Formats: sequence, C-alpha cells, structure tokens
Amino acid sequence: MSTRISQQSVYRLVPRLAKHLTALGNVASDSTVNRSIIHLVNLRVSQINHCCFCQHMHSQEARDDGEHQVRLDVLPAWREAPASAHKSAPRSPGPKALTHVSQQAVSDSDYQNALDAFGEQGLIDLTAIIVQINSWNRISVGFQFSPDITI
Repeated sequence: MSTRISQQSVYRLVPRLAKHLTALGNVASDSTVNRSIIHLVNLRVSQINHCCFCQHMHSQEARDDGEHQVRLDVLPAWREAPASAHKSAPRSPGPKALTHVSQQAVSDSDYQNALDAFGEQGLIDLTAIIVQINSWNRISVGFQFSPDITI
C-alpha cells in the first residue's frame, strides 16, 4: 500500500475544503433540523460509506452533546425502532437515498414524509448536511484517514 497524503496536508494545501464543507453544514438556529438529527444523519451516512474516521468522530460528538448511546447502537436498524421525529431524518431523501442516488431515485413517499416532518427549509438543510457528510466521507476514505483507536 502506498503512503497517502496526511489529513494535515490535505487541509493545509487546500484550506477551502474544510472552510466550505463546514459552512455547508451550518443550519439556522430555528431550523427543524436540530443537533441530534445532524449527529444521527452524520453517523448514519458515515456508516453507509464505511468511513471509520467519521463514525468515530460523529459518535463521540453525539455523545458529548447528550445523545443516548442506545440510539447510536441501533442506528443501522432505525427502521425497526419506535417512531419519533428523529426517525424521519434517516428515512428522508436522506442518508441512504442521497448517498446512493445513482442506484435508486428518492421515492415520492419518502420525499413527502421528509417534507411533512421538516418543512421546505428543514428539508433543504437536511439535504445540505447529507451532501456535506458524504463529501467528508469521500475525503476521509479516499486518503485513508483513521481515528486514533485500535480495534
């Protein structure tokens, strides 16, 4: 395996990556997309993309912001969990649909459910967050960034 460009070098050589991707994920304080939803979406997309670095980071951030570990533990099986407002985020034209957009279109029912749950502004915010985390995942996976953990 060849040596990849380091995380520090990527962001030092192209600082606009971090600047613009960070800005893409900023939502208004009155958005229907709250911090908990953002954490769950970031973690779920990172699971779909098999991004160890981002899964580690976003699960820790979620716990630091008060997310319950039990919800993080069962996130891959969210469809089986009892319904809540948070259930709409992973189901929205969300993590899986927008991560695998080339494989299957967003269904009308998923779109409408997300629109009903989040409103127009919230749905656009949610979509921007999904675009953002998919981009971070591609950078992290592509350059093989890894968290400082041993499994």
